[in-house]
Amino acid sequence: MSLSHSFIVLLLLFFMLEAPIQAQGKSLVSAIFIFGDSTADPGNNNYITTPFKSNFSPYGRDFMNHAPTGRFTNGMLANDFFARYVGVKDYVPPYLDPSLSIEELKTGVSFASAGSGFDPLTPTISNVISLSKQLEYFKEYQEKMEAAIGKNQTQNLIKEALFVVSAGTNDFVVNYNTLPIRRTSYTLSAYTNFLLQHVQLFLQELLDQGARKIGVVGLPPMGCLPMVITLHSDDAFTKRDCIDFFSSIARDYNSKLQSKLNATQIRFANLGSRIAYMDIYGPVVDMILGHKYDFEKANRGCCGTGLLEVTFMCNPNSDVCPDPSKYVFWDSIHPTEKTYYLVSQSLQPTIDFITKY
Repeated sequence: MSLSHSFIVLLLLFFMLEAPIQAQGKSLVSAIFIFGDSTADPGNNNYITTPFKSNFSPYGRDFMNHAPTGRFTNGMLANDFFARYVGVKDYVPPYLDPSLSIEELKTGVSFASAGSGFDPLTPTISNVISLSKQLEYFKEYQEKMEAAIGKNQTQNLIKEALFVVSAGTNDFVVNYNTLPIRRTSYTLSAYTNFLLQHVQLFLQELLDQGARKIGVVGLPPMGCLPMVITLHSDDAFTKRDCIDFFSSIARDYNSKLQSKLNATQIRFANLGSRIAYMDIYGPVVDMILGHKYDFEKANRGCCGTGLLEVTFMCNPNSDVCPDPSKYVFWDSIHPTEKTYYLVSQSLQPTIDFITKY
């Protein structure tokens, strides 16, 4: 074999070896768009008047340049890891950041707002961006892109993008179980169905706007959130077991959500849509119970005492644990970057299902 032929063979072998790495879940995704609450907000609340912010230390302690961004964690969110997995960008920026270029907008943004929920009442509690307003921002986004790249390219961009919706915890923990307004009108079961109706309406709107690859995140084991344990436990300072009542709400909601999403997928299959349930309950329970992971602390957060601190209560004057990677939770509600990373890993097969044909 001549030297030139050998060189060609080596090149072919190189590209054959590289191809699987470059193609993992990436071939049919043009951008990533995020909707929801603090599990998905990379900093939109920085640009609105609300007390529910995290654009100060120690939030962002392990982010690039140790900078607080408005993410309610010490580093990256699951959606940042999703964006890397599908190969569109390293971090998902907040849509309301006025400095974003067209190129940055083109590969996707998050419209999520910490404190929001599917119940229209929930975002009014902390004066944050409702899901209906997030949809308005998405329509505004499309207008900007049409002006920049044309209508046809924008429509194709939306069609080939990954959409992730993550909300619901605030509806139950902050709204239904803290305030009397909804409890006087709805039983717990009826309220769950009420939320699922809003999920359905939200999905319908996304589909009407051209979305075709949609993942909807379920609820975590809410009874294991450190704040919930602190507020609802008879032994909040020593035993600190999960409150199964709240986790059972999540299990029931998740079961009904899966049925709703399966029915929606069947109903709109003719559009070429892929709509899937994204399970976070199972992975987080595994972390808390120590089934698969090696966390040392699962029932309190890394920031402050870890019992109640969140947003302005977790601040530059707060003590912080030396190694957040040993904690499931960063503050009394939100996971650490390591937890988000492990959750994102567990969801890669679901991402593949949504984005691949």
